[in-house]
Amino acid sequence: MAFRTVNLTMEAGTFAMNVYESAEEYLGRIPMWTRKKNSLEDIRRFLTGLGDPDEHMNIIHVAGTNGKGSVCAFLQSVFIKAGFRTGTFTSPHLIDIRERFCLNGNIVAEKTFEESYQTVRALSEKMMEKGYCHPSYFEFLFYMAMDMFHKEKMDIVILETGLGGRLDTTNVINHPLMSVITSISLDHVEYLGDTIEKIAAEKAGIIKKGIPVIFDGNDPKASGVIRKRAIELGSPFYEVDKQGYEITGYEDVGWRVRFQGIRGGHMEAYIPSAAEYQVMNAFLSYRALEAVQNQGGLEGEISSERIQEGIADMSWPGRMEEVLPGVFLDGAHNPGGTEAFAKAAARLCAARNKRANILFSSVSDKDHRQMIRELSEALPLDQGAVAHIDSERGLETEVLLQEFQSFCGCDVKGFQTVEEAVLYMLQKKDEGHLLFCVGSLYLMGEIKMVLRRNGYD
Repeated sequence: MAFRTVNLTMEAGTFAMNVYESAEEYLGRIPMWTRKKNSLEDIRRFLTGLGDPDEHMNIIHVAGTNGKGSVCAFLQSVFIKAGFRTGTFTSPHLIDIRERFCLNGNIVAEKTFEESYQTVRALSEKMMEKGYCHPSYFEFLFYMAMDMFHKEKMDIVILETGLGGRLDTTNVINHPLMSVITSISLDHVEYLGDTIEKIAAEKAGIIKKGIPVIFDGNDPKASGVIRKRAIELGSPFYEVDKQGYEITGYEDVGWRVRFQGIRGGHMEAYIPSAAEYQVMNAFLSYRALEAVQNQGGLEGEISSERIQEGIADMSWPGRMEEVLPGVFLDGAHNPGGTEAFAKAAARLCAARNKRANILFSSVSDKDHRQMIRELSEALPLDQGAVAHIDSERGLETEVLLQEFQSFCGCDVKGFQTVEEAVLYMLQKKDEGHLLFCVGSLYLMGEIKMVLRRNGYD
């Protein structure tokens, strides 16, 4: 494939930028010639071509429907506070592809990104000569993550699955430190199954024989499946539910809670989010950290003070993120996520004595009708906007508008671009309303770019 010519006499910063752009261009074109995903056996052979980097890592493997990214962010924050060199691989990104790779809480530097990209590209060409398929987009990025985390000598790696669990690219790792499974709800039913039990079984596919698993036990259907699988594999399990914590106070931008410990006792914590659903994600992370220490798989202790500091310092873009005063972004992109978001947003409106305006968009393969119904019924809405996101999967504005108007009695306007919708809703914002931008994570990324282009960041 042809790459643009780079002038080697250009300033170093410009040269690095051009090299990085060519790497991103290559990655963006992968779907054009990748006809199918490699099997897990083939993916394992790719990793062997890299020297089996994962075999030298302490990996926490995280799956689930909602809350995966937040749990990864909580864990990352605590490990960094405790002095561990921490690598985190998550998806998707909102603006910059390098967001998927974090080294000690910072997105990977362009030079490191480029080096791992070149390593994996060379490996891909070598493997294709042997008859293997070119890596899919996600496979390629996963190999890059394993390569860079190994080269950077991370003490701990937090690895988020992609779509599922059992057949997920990341599930080729053989010896994780532990597995974590967040809440389960209906999403990607065409791939994972059309019941909670079927989806839970797919997510439980990340559990390894004898390796501890920590999981959200609030849904009996999901927890029963996960518990059974853990027992079958002889894997110690820690079932976590809302009975294990107490909310002791609510502030405008956070929650004060008391977490019960595995061995008794409790720990006070502050959750820096207006969304109550983050309390459960923080508690799940806390139990995972306790289990890590009980297992003795890491050198060095993590004190309660470092856990408290890490939880309080957690930041995760696009999840009830207040990007401007009274303007929130939340990538709730399935009915389970939307339900949790709507409860949080309604509570926030009541706490601030304000009503709500909304900007929404979705991709076509989600249950957008149910999501719109939940938002319309739960929020004190006065005005709304819908827009087509810049994606082949983006739902048409006319469909969004029709569905919103069928459920919501407020004034709803349709826009063909996210930028038009954002600028319109910002213009309409007043002191009596909070603006919630909710839906696809593609929408969150576009909104952030609009705010940046128009001088709002």
